[in-house]
Amino acid sequence: MVDTELLVKLGVALGIGLLIGTERERRKLAKPDPTAAGIRTFTVAALAGALSALLGGVLMLVAATTVIGALVALSYWRTRKDGDPGLTTEIALVVTTFIGALAMSQPQLAATVGVGLAILLAGRSRLHHFVSDVLTEEELEAALLLGAATLVVLPLLPDRGVGPFLAVNPRTVWKLVILVMAIGAVGHVAVRALGPRFGLPIAGLASGFVSSTATIGAMGSRAASAPETLGASVAGAVLSTLATVLQMAAVLAATSLPTLQALTPSLLAAGVAAAAYGIVFTIIGFRHTAAESADPGKAISVVAALTFGAILAVVMLASAALRIWFGDLGSVAAAAVAGLADTHAAAISVAALVASGAMTPDSAVLPILAGLTANTASKVVFATTAGGRTFAMRVVPGLLLVAAAAWAGALPALTG
Repeated sequence: MVDTELLVKLGVALGIGLLIGTERERRKLAKPDPTAAGIRTFTVAALAGALSALLGGVLMLVAATTVIGALVALSYWRTRKDGDPGLTTEIALVVTTFIGALAMSQPQLAATVGVGLAILLAGRSRLHHFVSDVLTEEELEAALLLGAATLVVLPLLPDRGVGPFLAVNPRTVWKLVILVMAIGAVGHVAVRALGPRFGLPIAGLASGFVSSTATIGAMGSRAASAPETLGASVAGAVLSTLATVLQMAAVLAATSLPTLQALTPSLLAAGVAAAAYGIVFTIIGFRHTAAESADPGKAISVVAALTFGAILAVVMLASAALRIWFGDLGSVAAAAVAGLADTHAAAISVAALVASGAMTPDSAVLPILAGLTANTASKVVFATTAGGRTFAMRVVPGLLLVAAAAWAGALPALTG
């Protein structure tokens, strides 16, 4: 009987070799002095890896890879020329052998790696152009800094409460520091790709779904460092508040539909106000911001990120202290204080009480709006400290308008 599963695995190895070999064949034909490895060589190498893993396991795979590696080294030595001949094809041939062997045990993973390798090889010109002509030294340093903060510092931080009342979670605080830096990087990329007139509003709206407060801080830093992008930065900051309202509706729908129904007029009014104000400044930014800016601003603002983390730590500490010192009354105040950092967390906690029957939907309107108002106060602070007076004078009225619209929409529920 034919082993269908085995045939599929061999077919994956064969397909990987053909795919990578096709790309190398086209690259070879484009050179004045073609190299030896092409579609047939890569296909045979993938099959050699597959058959080695199938028939002899690790030992035969090592032997086959050694032979292929020796032949690759000999071919490279015989065809080398002055300058930088490169080793991409030679290394890719050895890697293709390993991928063929991997297909015998994990064909899906092998197919993923093989396609990824083919894409990497085919993108040679674009990658070289990006690194040499597009990526700046400052952007490279920012990427390294963001990578170090995420991959080196974050895993070292404890994921538990420390300090007074065990209130501050270092990993949570650092995640938001990384978030602020990442938002700044997203805005930088959007400006480079779309120009400040379109890039900043789009980046602000998208980043607002992660953290509107952090987005306002990042947009303020950008406006302070690149005043010519003031209008577009304001639009991005205010549109991030629209994202807050939309996300609030989503989390309430997931937690308690009756709470969402009670807050629908308030959220609808706040969303309309945020959208209208954001559109106005998007138009203003479009008119007063050049289509292309010579300085897209810093990719990462470390000062703004660390400031945001410090404020978050203080809010965590104050919230825990209120809860411990004043009991149930302190819990209500703590929910408002928690809104200073994240209005969605406060809304979810209140909606969860409604879902458990401990609170009626109409009673949830007031504490949720209190958290939203406290969060607006945080945004006002960040707009002022990060963006300066000029930025704050344009953003703060929009923030207050959104908060006022939310309260106005809730008046029937509060007075009924």
